Amino acid sequence: MTATPETTTAAHRALTPEELRADLTLEQLQQLVGLVEHDPSRDPFPVNALDAVGFVVGNATMAAGWYQLAMGMELVAYRGPETGHREAVSFVLRSGSARFVLTGAVDPASPLADHHRRHGDGVVDLALEVPDVDRCVAHARACGATVLVEPHDESDEHGTVRTAAIATYGETRHTLVDRSRYDGPYLPGYVARTGTVERRAGDPARLFQAVDHCVGNVELGRMDEWVDFYHRVMGFTDMAEFVGDDIATDYSALMSKVVASGNHRVKFPLNEPAVAKKRSQIDEYLDFYAGPGCQHLALATGDILRSVDVMRARGVQFLATPDSYYDDPELRARIGEVRVPIEELKARGILVDRDEDGYLLQIFTQPVGDRPTVFFELIERHGSLGFGKGNFKALFEAIEREQDRRGNL
Repeated sequence: MTATPETTTAAHRALTPEELRADLTLEQLQQLVGLVEHDPSRDPFPVNALDAVGFVVGNATMAAGWYQLAMGMELVAYRGPETGHREAVSFVLRSGSARFVLTGAVDPASPLADHHRRHGDGVVDLALEVPDVDRCVAHARACGATVLVEPHDESDEHGTVRTAAIATYGETRHTLVDRSRYDGPYLPGYVARTGTVERRAGDPARLFQAVDHCVGNVELGRMDEWVDFYHRVMGFTDMAEFVGDDIATDYSALMSKVVASGNHRVKFPLNEPAVAKKRSQIDEYLDFYAGPGCQHLALATGDILRSVDVMRARGVQFLATPDSYYDDPELRARIGEVRVPIEELKARGILVDRDEDGYLLQIFTQPVGDRPTVFFELIERHGSLGFGKGNFKALFEAIEREQDRRGNL
């Protein structure tokens, strides 16, 4: 791992479990998700936070129910034919500061239906909250970015939102959102809606509280091109780089670089495949998603054990980790003391890693759709600013076992 000096400052430490407690307000969460010295007035493309993750899915009605039941999210807004939007339905769900927008086509002729036929369920929009949409678009255009939607206002009885959109890898976009003059449930055209899934007695208020990072997969030889895009167009900085033995097994390999917004509240690892004996998880994703896209979202939780227990009981499937991982004396010596006994992590298949700043606990779900593409990570940080480098080999071997079962290794 190659880290910039910024990644080791105490000012941009990770969230503690206490800071991730369920009763934090959105504003408090946003203040905590990346406390790093940053002057937005000197940033040509200032980003406040991740505003929303937009998905296109085959059945948004059923997906919204699954995200409520299995992931513990809260339904907060809706748009569809009943609200005058006849092409598609969209459900907006929240968990702490994390916001997902699930959209499915109603009209068979909709481009959304074509998108889903090509890619399956997947992320189409990593929307960013910015203080000045016009300033960001002007800078992006001057740097050669493709502007998909020009800056414009949308208004309703709750106020006005200014938005625009620029293209990034594949068919993914960044919608830029300034909602400083708006107090509605999501955007104009959406109406407030609550879900019908009731929280069971004893369940935590939330299973995760924020999006920690969003991982994109791109084609062989194009990772540096997109890293440069985030540097040049959006003013992002490098956080980490993983190459060679850092991120390889006996059979497959990939390369990864991590870029972050100026305040480090938004972090985008970017992966590309590397030449190896067999096909990597990145190759599999690119084949089944039919191109580059967002592979997985890491979700920050203050109690990973409780979240895993609840999610597993609700049907979420996680990657299996062999007992040998936990019995390795080198692992136990390297990680030292963590907040729970190693046996508790072993019972759940939770990985643990330590770096110079602290440690983290993490676990990865199986792909959540029919295609082996999008999945989630749960992550609990205790000072660590990393991404689990010490777990890469064990993680990728687990993914390879699943690839082999699918016949895709």
